[in-house]
Amino acid sequence: MTEAIPMKESRTIQSKLVLPPDTNHMNSIFGGKVLAYIDEIAAITSMKHAKSAVVTASIDSVDFVSPAHIGDVLELESIVTSTGRSSMEVYVRVISRDLLTGEQKLTTESFVTMVAVDENGKPIPVPGVFPETEAEKRLFDTGPARREHRKAKRLMPH
Repeated sequence: MTEAIPMKESRTIQSKLVLPPDTNHMNSIFGGKVLAYIDEIAAITSMKHAKSAVVTASIDSVDFVSPAHIGDVLELESIVTSTGRSSMEVYVRVISRDLLTGEQKLTTESFVTMVAVDENGKPIPVPGVFPETEAEKRLFDTGPARREHRKAKRLMPH
């Protein structure tokens, strides 16, 4: 195991334009399209952190807060907020921005668990993380509670 590294080292930002094929009958972006973007940026973020291939273990929570419409730009930002032995929790925030009016709003927030793997798909250890800003400290400090919630969910009968 290597030494813990700053959370900011994994920070990733992407922009996506909402186009007509991305939308539903309400002219707002399909939730599934947003989920695909979230999964992609979570993978990039966790690969930056682990310096290895990763797989998605779970999309732990997704809160669709407000819609994005044709012509809006989605700005996705993600960061590794906590780690286990081989797992990484990634926080993803999606803001929609109307470039004509300048209006921006929170569209989606999500936590995703990614696992670092070797060339055979077997889990491998990842470095820990540490926060530096107040926002990072809030995400970092609430990580153990989210991890316990995930564990409890796995133990529930199906």
